[in-house]
Amino acid sequence: MKLHVPVVVLALAALTPLVAQAPKGWKMRIDHSTSASDPDAPGDVKFVTEGTGFHATNPQAAVYWNPANTATGTYTLKGTFTLMKPSSHINYYGLVFGGSGLEGAQQSYLYFTVAQNGTWLIKSRNGDATSIVSPKTPSDSVKKPDPATGKSTNALEVRVGADKIDFAVNGEVVHTEAKSGALAKTDGIYGIRINHVLEVGIDDFKLSK
Repeated sequence: MKLHVPVVVLALAALTPLVAQAPKGWKMRIDHSTSASDPDAPGDVKFVTEGTGFHATNPQAAVYWNPANTATGTYTLKGTFTLMKPSSHINYYGLVFGGSGLEGAQQSYLYFTVAQNGTWLIKSRNGDATSIVSPKTPSDSVKKPDPATGKSTNALEVRVGADKIDFAVNGEVVHTEAKSGALAKTDGIYGIRINHVLEVGIDDFKLSK
């Protein structure tokens, strides 16, 4: 007697390994929390391909990048981030740019991020130290989680010009700052940062000149 396995089941079985693949060439660096009042969640960080984009599950904070992804001069870096569900507390996620030495003690990068409470934030990292470039700022441009689904989708852009940088959320510029001081170095690796206790989908991640 022959057993007939539904075609749909076979199709799903064939697709499953593809969904769980790590993005080719990408690296990650985990930043463990050192705060007793804000500990990491249990479990492993996961960063996988999903459709034409990525899916990040972050019990701990991490930076993701491909060493081949570098930018110089004037450019626009984009990424659309979907928060899958609200975090237990406010945590930020978004774009990394101007990076160097990301695997070593002298890591350096800038990052433009948003959070579920409708605020955005720009920071810089040098080694283990971080500095605020522009503080947590509320904006109507930053979408908060939908009460029905718990999800929110925000398209972030970093528009690096010759002498200034525009930071945009969902097509609206939320901040402009001179390309000087902490923002003087914008050449380098670009990537993604997701803070701890977050699950985020990333689509339309690209750089244009």
